[in-house]
Amino acid sequence: MSKKKLLAATLLLFLSQAGWAEEQAYKDPYEGYNRIMFNINDHLDRYIMTPVARGYRKVTPSPVRTGVNNFFNNLRDVVSFGSNLLRLDIEKASTDFVRVGINTTFGLGGLLNIADAGQIPNNKNTLGDTFASWGWKNSHYFVYPILGPSTVRDSIGSTITDAFPVDNAIFKGNTVRWSITGLNGVATREALLDVTDSLNDAALDRYTYMRDMYMRLRNQQVGGTLFPADDEDDDDDIDNLVAPDGGNSTHTQPASATADKPADAVIKNSVPTNSKHVQTEPVSAEYVADTTTAPADTASVNQPYWNVH
Repeated sequence: MSKKKLLAATLLLFLSQAGWAEEQAYKDPYEGYNRIMFNINDHLDRYIMTPVARGYRKVTPSPVRTGVNNFFNNLRDVVSFGSNLLRLDIEKASTDFVRVGINTTFGLGGLLNIADAGQIPNNKNTLGDTFASWGWKNSHYFVYPILGPSTVRDSIGSTITDAFPVDNAIFKGNTVRWSITGLNGVATREALLDVTDSLNDAALDRYTYMRDMYMRLRNQQVGGTLFPADDEDDDDDIDNLVAPDGGNSTHTQPASATADKPADAVIKNSVPTNSKHVQTEPVSAEYVADTTTAPADTASVNQPYWNVH
Protein backbone atom coordinates (compact mmCIF):
# COMPACT_ATOMS: atom_id res chain seq x y z
CA MET A 1 0.00 0.00 0.00
CA SER A 2 1.63 3.21 -1.17
CA LYS A 3 2.07 5.53 1.77
CA LYS A 4 1.91 8.54 -0.55
CA LYS A 5 -1.53 7.54 -1.76
CA LEU A 6 -2.57 6.74 1.79
CA LEU A 7 -1.76 10.26 2.95
CA ALA A 8 -3.47 11.80 -0.06
CA ALA A 9 -6.61 9.77 0.63
CA THR A 10 -6.43 10.75 4.30
CA LEU A 11 -6.26 14.44 3.46
CA LEU A 12 -9.11 14.17 0.98
CA LEU A 13 -11.18 12.33 3.56
CA PHE A 14 -10.41 15.10 6.05
CA LEU A 15 -11.50 17.81 3.63
CA SER A 16 -14.79 16.07 2.86
CA GLN A 17 -15.66 14.93 6.39
CA ALA A 18 -13.92 17.32 8.77
CA GLY A 19 -16.91 17.26 11.13
CA TRP A 20 -16.50 13.54 11.68
CA ALA A 21 -13.24 13.98 13.55
CA GLU A 22 -14.98 16.09 16.18
CA GLU A 23 -17.03 13.02 17.11
CA GLN A 24 -14.20 10.47 17.33
CA ALA A 25 -11.17 10.17 19.55
CA TYR A 26 -8.27 7.75 19.61
CA LYS A 27 -6.20 6.64 22.51
CA ASP A 28 -2.84 8.22 21.79
CA PRO A 29 -0.31 6.98 24.38
CA TYR A 30 2.58 8.53 22.45
CA GLU A 31 0.90 11.91 21.98
CA GLY A 32 3.64 13.85 23.78
CA TYR A 33 6.33 12.50 21.47
CA ASN A 34 4.03 12.57 18.44
CA ARG A 35 3.21 16.25 18.80
CA ILE A 36 6.88 17.19 19.19
CA MET A 37 7.85 15.18 16.12
CA PHE A 38 4.83 16.50 14.20
CA ASN A 39 5.99 20.08 14.84
CA ILE A 40 9.57 19.23 13.82
CA ASN A 41 8.37 17.55 10.63
CA ASP A 42 6.02 20.45 9.94
CA HIS A 43 8.83 23.01 10.15
CA LEU A 44 11.13 20.90 7.99
CA ASP A 45 8.39 20.51 5.45
CA ARG A 46 7.34 24.15 5.49
CA TYR A 47 10.80 25.66 5.14
CA ILE A 48 12.65 22.98 3.16
CA MET A 49 10.59 20.29 1.47
CA THR A 50 7.68 22.43 0.24
CA PRO A 51 9.84 25.18 -1.36
CA VAL A 52 12.04 22.54 -3.00
CA ALA A 53 8.97 20.66 -4.25
CA ARG A 54 7.47 23.84 -5.71
CA GLY A 55 10.74 24.61 -7.46
CA TYR A 56 10.85 21.05 -8.82
CA ARG A 57 7.31 21.41 -10.16
CA LYS A 58 8.13 24.77 -11.75
CA VAL A 59 11.25 23.71 -13.63
CA THR A 60 10.38 20.10 -14.47
CA PRO A 61 7.92 19.33 -17.30
CA SER A 62 4.90 17.26 -16.34
CA PRO A 63 5.84 14.23 -18.52
CA VAL A 64 9.23 14.08 -16.82
CA ARG A 65 7.65 14.21 -13.36
CA THR A 66 5.26 11.45 -14.36
CA GLY A 67 8.15 9.31 -15.57
CA VAL A 68 10.04 9.82 -12.29
CA ASN A 69 6.98 8.84 -10.26
CA ASN A 70 6.45 5.77 -12.45
CA PHE A 71 10.04 4.68 -11.92
CA PHE A 72 9.80 4.77 -8.13
CA ASN A 73 6.36 3.16 -8.18
CA ASN A 74 7.90 0.30 -10.13
CA LEU A 75 10.42 -0.18 -7.31
CA ARG A 76 7.56 -0.19 -4.81
CA ASP A 77 6.02 -3.06 -6.75
CA VAL A 78 9.18 -5.04 -5.96
CA VAL A 79 8.63 -4.36 -2.23
CA SER A 80 4.98 -5.32 -2.65
CA PHE A 81 6.02 -8.58 -4.30
CA GLY A 82 8.20 -9.51 -1.33
CA SER A 83 5.53 -8.50 1.17
CA ASN A 84 2.88 -10.61 -0.55
CA LEU A 85 5.22 -13.60 -0.63
CA LEU A 86 5.72 -13.28 3.13
CA ARG A 87 1.97 -13.26 3.66
CA LEU A 88 1.64 -16.26 1.30
CA ASP A 89 -0.66 -14.33 -1.02
CA ILE A 90 0.49 -15.99 -4.23
CA GLU A 91 -2.13 -14.29 -6.40
CA LYS A 92 -1.08 -10.76 -5.46
CA ALA A 93 2.60 -11.68 -5.52
CA SER A 94 2.16 -12.99 -9.05
CA THR A 95 0.40 -9.79 -10.07
CA ASP A 96 3.25 -7.71 -8.63
CA PHE A 97 5.79 -9.84 -10.49
CA VAL A 98 3.95 -9.36 -13.77
CA ARG A 99 3.71 -5.59 -13.20
CA VAL A 100 7.45 -5.29 -12.54
CA GLY A 101 8.30 -7.44 -15.53
CA ILE A 102 6.07 -5.53 -17.96
CA ASN A 103 6.98 -2.04 -16.74
CA THR A 104 10.68 -2.80 -16.59
CA THR A 105 10.83 -4.51 -19.98
CA PHE A 106 8.36 -2.57 -22.08
CA GLY A 107 8.16 0.60 -19.95
CA LEU A 108 11.79 1.68 -20.35
CA GLY A 109 12.88 0.55 -16.92
CA GLY A 110 9.65 1.67 -15.29
CA LEU A 111 9.46 5.19 -16.75
CA LEU A 112 6.24 4.20 -18.54
CA ASN A 113 3.40 2.59 -16.60
CA ILE A 114 2.32 -0.04 -19.09
CA ALA A 115 0.78 -2.23 -16.37
CA ASP A 116 -1.82 0.37 -15.40
CA ALA A 117 -2.66 0.92 -19.06
CA GLY A 118 -3.24 -2.84 -19.26
CA GLN A 119 -5.46 -2.68 -16.16
CA ILE A 120 -3.23 -5.03 -14.16
CA PRO A 121 -4.17 -4.72 -10.44
CA ASN A 122 -1.95 -2.38 -8.45
CA ASN A 123 -1.43 -3.81 -4.95
CA LYS A 124 1.38 -1.74 -3.39
CA ASN A 125 1.47 -3.74 -0.16
CA THR A 126 4.10 -3.04 2.48
CA LEU A 127 5.64 -4.93 5.39
CA GLY A 128 3.13 -3.15 7.61
CA ASP A 129 0.33 -4.83 5.66
CA THR A 130 2.15 -8.15 6.03
CA PHE A 131 2.41 -7.73 9.81
CA ALA A 132 -1.32 -6.92 9.88
CA SER A 133 -2.10 -10.11 7.95
CA TRP A 134 -0.12 -12.05 10.58
CA GLY A 135 -2.44 -10.74 13.30
CA TRP A 136 -1.02 -7.34 14.30
CA LYS A 137 -4.06 -5.41 13.11
CA ASN A 138 -4.32 -2.85 15.92
CA SER A 139 -1.40 -0.48 16.31
CA HIS A 140 -1.07 2.95 17.91
CA TYR A 141 -0.45 6.13 15.95
CA PHE A 142 3.21 7.04 15.57
CA VAL A 143 4.76 10.06 13.83
CA TYR A 144 7.84 8.86 11.99
CA PRO A 145 10.73 11.36 11.80
CA ILE A 146 10.66 13.19 8.44
CA LEU A 147 8.29 10.65 6.86
CA GLY A 148 5.23 11.67 8.88
CA PRO A 149 2.03 9.80 9.88
CA SER A 150 2.43 6.11 10.61
CA THR A 151 1.76 3.46 13.24
CA VAL A 152 4.15 1.45 15.41
CA ARG A 153 3.57 -1.55 13.15
CA ASP A 154 4.05 0.32 9.88
CA SER A 155 7.08 2.24 11.15
CA ILE A 156 8.88 -1.04 11.88
CA GLY A 157 8.15 -2.19 8.34
CA SER A 158 9.31 1.14 6.93
CA THR A 159 12.55 0.97 8.91
CA ILE A 160 13.33 -2.48 7.52
CA THR A 161 12.68 -1.48 3.90
CA ASP A 162 14.71 1.71 4.41
CA ALA A 163 17.62 -0.27 5.80
CA PHE A 164 17.57 -2.59 2.78
CA PRO A 165 16.22 -0.47 -0.11
CA VAL A 166 15.51 -2.08 -3.46
CA ASP A 167 17.38 0.62 -5.37
CA ASN A 168 20.66 -0.46 -3.74
CA ALA A 169 20.59 -3.43 -6.08
CA ILE A 170 20.42 -1.07 -9.07
CA PHE A 171 22.56 1.91 -8.15
CA LYS A 172 26.13 1.54 -6.97
CA GLY A 173 27.93 4.22 -5.02
CA ASN A 174 26.70 6.25 -2.08
CA THR A 175 26.53 9.51 -4.05
CA VAL A 176 24.13 8.07 -6.60
CA ARG A 177 22.05 6.34 -3.95
CA TRP A 178 21.62 9.50 -1.87
CA SER A 179 20.74 11.46 -5.01
CA ILE A 180 18.06 8.91 -5.94
CA THR A 181 16.66 8.98 -2.39
CA GLY A 182 16.49 12.79 -2.49
CA LEU A 183 14.79 12.77 -5.88
CA ASN A 184 12.25 10.25 -4.62
CA GLY A 185 11.43 12.43 -1.60
CA VAL A 186 11.07 15.61 -3.68
CA ALA A 187 8.94 13.89 -6.32
CA THR A 188 6.68 12.39 -3.66
CA ARG A 189 6.29 15.75 -1.90
CA GLU A 190 5.49 17.49 -5.19
CA ALA A 191 2.67 15.02 -5.84
CA LEU A 192 1.09 15.94 -2.49
CA LEU A 193 1.31 19.74 -2.80
CA ASP A 194 -2.31 20.30 -3.79
CA VAL A 195 -3.88 18.31 -0.97
CA THR A 196 -1.53 19.54 1.76
CA ASP A 197 -2.05 23.17 0.73
CA SER A 198 -5.75 22.72 1.48
CA LEU A 199 -4.97 21.28 4.90
CA ASN A 200 -2.52 24.07 5.76
CA ASP A 201 -5.20 26.67 5.02
CA ALA A 202 -7.62 25.15 7.56
CA ALA A 203 -7.88 26.77 11.01
CA LEU A 204 -7.87 23.72 13.33
CA ASP A 205 -5.72 21.40 15.38
CA ARG A 206 -3.91 19.88 12.43
CA TYR A 207 -2.25 17.17 14.49
CA THR A 208 -5.53 15.80 15.87
CA TYR A 209 -7.31 15.87 12.55
CA MET A 210 -4.43 14.25 10.70
CA ARG A 211 -4.13 11.54 13.33
CA ASP A 212 -7.82 10.70 13.47
CA MET A 213 -8.32 10.63 9.72
CA TYR A 214 -5.13 8.67 9.11
CA MET A 215 -5.99 6.07 11.74
CA ARG A 216 -9.54 5.72 10.49
CA LEU A 217 -8.42 5.04 6.93
CA ARG A 218 -5.50 2.80 7.90
CA ASN A 219 -7.71 0.67 10.12
CA GLN A 220 -10.14 0.22 7.24
CA GLN A 221 -7.30 -0.99 5.05
CA VAL A 222 -5.83 -3.59 7.41
CA GLY A 223 -9.06 -4.67 9.09
CA GLY A 224 -8.17 -3.19 12.45
CA THR A 225 -10.53 -1.53 14.92
CA LEU A 226 -10.76 2.09 15.93
CA PHE A 227 -9.45 3.15 19.32
CA PRO A 228 -12.21 5.11 21.10
CA ALA A 229 -10.98 6.92 24.19
CA ASP A 230 -13.31 5.06 26.55
CA ASP A 231 -12.34 1.58 25.33
CA GLU A 232 -10.32 -0.18 28.02
CA ASP A 233 -10.01 -3.54 26.24
CA ASP A 234 -6.42 -3.67 25.05
CA ASP A 235 -5.86 -7.41 25.24
CA ASP A 236 -5.34 -7.79 21.50
CA ASP A 237 -3.05 -4.78 20.99
CA ILE A 238 0.54 -5.89 20.52
CA ASP A 239 1.65 -2.26 21.04
CA ASN A 240 0.91 -2.69 24.74
CA LEU A 241 3.88 -5.04 24.97
CA VAL A 242 6.02 -2.05 24.01
CA ALA A 243 4.37 0.69 26.08
CA PRO A 244 1.30 0.20 28.30
CA ASP A 245 -1.52 2.66 28.03
CA GLY A 246 -1.53 5.54 30.41
CA GLY A 247 -2.18 9.23 30.41
CA ASN A 248 -4.01 9.07 27.12
CA SER A 249 -5.43 12.42 26.24
CA THR A 250 -8.32 13.20 24.00
CA HIS A 251 -9.52 16.47 22.61
CA THR A 252 -12.89 15.56 21.29
CA GLN A 253 -16.19 14.16 22.44
CA PRO A 254 -17.36 10.75 21.33
CA ALA A 255 -20.12 10.49 18.81
CA SER A 256 -22.28 8.64 21.31
CA ALA A 257 -22.58 11.69 23.57
CA THR A 258 -25.90 12.77 22.14
CA ALA A 259 -27.14 9.24 21.62
CA ASP A 260 -27.13 8.68 25.41
CA LYS A 261 -29.93 11.21 25.87
CA PRO A 262 -33.43 9.78 26.43
CA ALA A 263 -35.55 9.62 23.31
CA ASP A 264 -38.32 11.83 24.71
CA ALA A 265 -35.75 14.47 25.68
CA VAL A 266 -34.60 14.62 22.09
CA ILE A 267 -38.18 14.88 20.92
CA LYS A 268 -38.86 17.70 23.37
CA ASN A 269 -35.87 19.67 22.14
CA SER A 270 -36.99 19.23 18.57
CA VAL A 271 -40.44 20.79 19.10
CA PRO A 272 -40.65 24.52 18.25
CA THR A 273 -41.50 26.59 21.34
CA ASN A 274 -43.59 29.06 19.37
CA SER A 275 -45.97 26.47 17.95
CA LYS A 276 -49.52 26.62 19.25
CA HIS A 277 -50.49 23.11 18.23
CA VAL A 278 -47.80 20.51 17.94
CA GLN A 279 -48.59 16.87 17.59
CA THR A 280 -45.81 14.35 17.93
CA GLU A 281 -45.57 10.58 17.83
CA PRO A 282 -43.32 8.42 19.97
CA VAL A 283 -39.91 7.87 18.49
CA SER A 284 -37.95 4.74 19.28
CA ALA A 285 -34.53 4.92 20.87
CA GLU A 286 -33.16 2.99 17.92
CA TYR A 287 -34.27 5.76 15.58
CA VAL A 288 -32.61 8.41 17.74
CA ALA A 289 -29.38 6.45 17.86
CA ASP A 290 -29.43 6.03 14.11
CA THR A 291 -29.64 9.76 13.57
CA THR A 292 -26.52 10.39 15.65
CA THR A 293 -24.13 8.04 13.98
CA ALA A 294 -21.02 9.23 12.18
CA PRO A 295 -21.02 9.60 8.39
CA ALA A 296 -20.69 6.43 6.38
CA ASP A 297 -17.20 5.24 5.64
CA THR A 298 -15.74 6.08 2.32
CA ALA A 299 -14.19 3.33 0.27
CA SER A 300 -10.71 2.47 1.44
CA VAL A 301 -7.90 2.92 -1.03
CA ASN A 302 -6.17 -0.12 -2.35
CA GLN A 303 -2.80 1.49 -2.27
CA PRO A 304 0.55 3.11 0.81
CA TYR A 305 3.83 11.06 3.19
CA TRP A 306 6.17 10.74 1.99
CA ASN A 307 6.66 7.08 1.04
CA VAL A 308 9.89 6.80 -0.21
CA HIS A 309 9.61 3.10 0.59
